[in-house]
Amino acid sequence: MRIGIEVQRIFRPKKHGMEVVALELIRQLQQLDTSNEYVLFAKDDVDRQCVRETDNFKIQTLSSYTYADWEQMKLPAAVKKQKLDFLHCTCNTAPVLPGLSLLLTLHDIIYLEKVDFKGTAYQNFGNLYRRFVVPRVVKKSKLVLTVSHFERNTILERLQLPPEKVEVVYNAVNPRFNNQVTAEALAGFRQRFQLPEKFILFLGNTAPKKNTPNVIRAFAEYSMNTSNAIPIVLLDYDKMLVEKFLTELGHPELLQRFIFPGYVPPDQMPFMYNAATLFLYPSLRESFGLPILEAMGCGTPVITSNTSSMPEVAGDAALLVDPFQYKEIAAAMTTMLSNDALLASYKEKGLQRARMFTWEASARQLLSVYGRML
Repeated sequence: MRIGIEVQRIFRPKKHGMEVVALELIRQLQQLDTSNEYVLFAKDDVDRQCVRETDNFKIQTLSSYTYADWEQMKLPAAVKKQKLDFLHCTCNTAPVLPGLSLLLTLHDIIYLEKVDFKGTAYQNFGNLYRRFVVPRVVKKSKLVLTVSHFERNTILERLQLPPEKVEVVYNAVNPRFNNQVTAEALAGFRQRFQLPEKFILFLGNTAPKKNTPNVIRAFAEYSMNTSNAIPIVLLDYDKMLVEKFLTELGHPELLQRFIFPGYVPPDQMPFMYNAATLFLYPSLRESFGLPILEAMGCGTPVITSNTSSMPEVAGDAALLVDPFQYKEIAAAMTTMLSNDALLASYKEKGLQRARMFTWEASARQLLSVYGRML
């Protein structure tokens, strides 16, 4: 087979979930498959070395000013010249007129459920673009892949697709997310990012689904009702926004309990998880929730949501809460952090759970799908 794989943003330095998934699968495919030919279509960026060409994996970079122009104009033109058997688009959207057989990975359809314009201008534009493109390209796709059974059921119901057209290929966790970290390496990491011995870790950002306001409310509740409260580390979030929110809550003094280490490179995240006492992931809506497994792989106990895909991913290895109830999140933090035996139990359960999700297994399943695409 001669297979095209769209990975438009895979070379950008700060990769998000979909780029991480594509990168992991491509690396596994390069190890597993030396017979089929692959052409990867990407936009050039600074992290060009994250994927290397091999005898049967070639990279074609395409330039453009906008995401839409790249996908709807430049990509179909480039694909046409390559004489491919099919094109696999990996990040929710695809050309409306692809010109060949199409396989689509549809990670989620959150943007079809509602548009509240509470995100950034970039996020709002992206959601509107997906609302236009996705219903059209799923009809033209020969097969649609998604990352959880929860999301599969949501896609089938919302887009009225036949059940045989949507399959699940789970995400997984990279082996580097483990708890085999030396005390010396961990101490050096703490010193570099000025981290305390104990802290709660939260990967917050401005996307509404990440539930950052409720996390701040919950942490404030926990802090005010716990004599030995530990601080919280927020990644990818603006300190000024937290300060403004705490002021509105009437507790600006709690800002001193928030730590903002700035950008942490992906290769340093296993250290961050290992350093944390507790990982907080009470998202409102996820199609999978990869950080849950990353934290578990590092032996960090997890609190996550009882909604959407998160119970499916976490199983019984995390403490589940209603993400809409900040007092319930606060109570869960108190329960976990006041009971060493409970922390140890969730650590062991998490380590076992993370081992169930491997990128090799996911890539083998993807290869099987590729074979059926012909």
